[in-house]
Amino acid sequence: MIRKPAVAGSFYPANASQLKTLVQQCLEQGKSSSATPKAMIVPHAGFIYSGPIAGSAYRTLRPLQSIIHRVILLGPSHRVDFQGIATTSASAFKTPLGEVTIDQQALQQVMSLSQLSTIDEAHLNEHSLEVQLPFLQQILPDFSLLPLVVGRSDAHSIAEVLEQLWGGPETLVLISSDLSHYLPYSEAQKIDQHTSEAILQLNGETIQHKDACGRLPIQGLLKIAAEKGMQVENIDLRNSGDTAGDKGRVVGYGAYLFMEQAA
Repeated sequence: MIRKPAVAGSFYPANASQLKTLVQQCLEQGKSSSATPKAMIVPHAGFIYSGPIAGSAYRTLRPLQSIIHRVILLGPSHRVDFQGIATTSASAFKTPLGEVTIDQQALQQVMSLSQLSTIDEAHLNEHSLEVQLPFLQQILPDFSLLPLVVGRSDAHSIAEVLEQLWGGPETLVLISSDLSHYLPYSEAQKIDQHTSEAILQLNGETIQHKDACGRLPIQGLLKIAAEKGMQVENIDLRNSGDTAGDKGRVVGYGAYLFMEQAA
């Protein structure tokens, strides 16, 4: 089974050429960093809103194009309520830029964990994972994907999954999350700054659901990052009022890079 795109034509262009052009623009508009990320938090809204912030994170992968071959991608469930973490029975996820193969070896590594189950319905119309794929396809020439949708779960359960899949430099861990939702511009800035500081301090316990729709996968990453003594960089923090939206009602976006300590 191939999981077909659900939000092509709405969150991003359905035309491959137009999509490539827009992704490239987002990458070029992004901010620069010399960091070598092992994990990242990136936003997942429509590309005209959050694309430049996501581009800030993804452009840091350019020096790692020949190194990263596996992406572990976690995002929140927006449409389906379920307990635990949902895997997929699909063999590939499709976008206008082509198909991304599901990493069956990675899947087998974690399927014995009780918090994981195959729930294709959770993936069918979920945008939080899908919108990351065109960026990955444009940046990484050869990679496989393990897509995980997070339902009702907790930081420990998510960190356990990440620990099993952590791997070496060939594996990128990607958390898909927006920040505050539908607040006035100045109020959103204050809340997003608080959330940003919590992420930089690896303090997931202070992040509430209203602060980030991907709160749970963020908390799982922060738990394992604290255990591993990782460094964190906030490379971009903006909202839809800064990019293409009305400042009266904005959604917050942050891009965060997580680096392992040198051996």
